[in-house]
Amino acid sequence: MCEAAAYLNKDGRDELILEAVDVIEPENGDAYRLVSIFGEQRIVKARIKSINLVNHRIVFEE
Repeated sequence: MCEAAAYLNKDGRDELILEAVDVIEPENGDAYRLVSIFGEQRIVKARIKSINLVNHRIVFEE
C-alpha cells in the first residue's frame, strides 16, 4: 500500500489532516485537494513542505 498520512505543520508541530491519502491535486493555484482511499476529501490551503514515501508522510506548511 502506498497511502500516506497528511499533516499541517503549525508552530513547529505536525497536525494530522487526513490519513490514507491516495490522491493530491492542485486546487485554485494555492491549495491542494486530498482524497483518501475511503473517499474522504479535504482542501488544504498550504504548500508542500516535504514528502517522505518510505515513511508514508506528507507535510504541508502555511
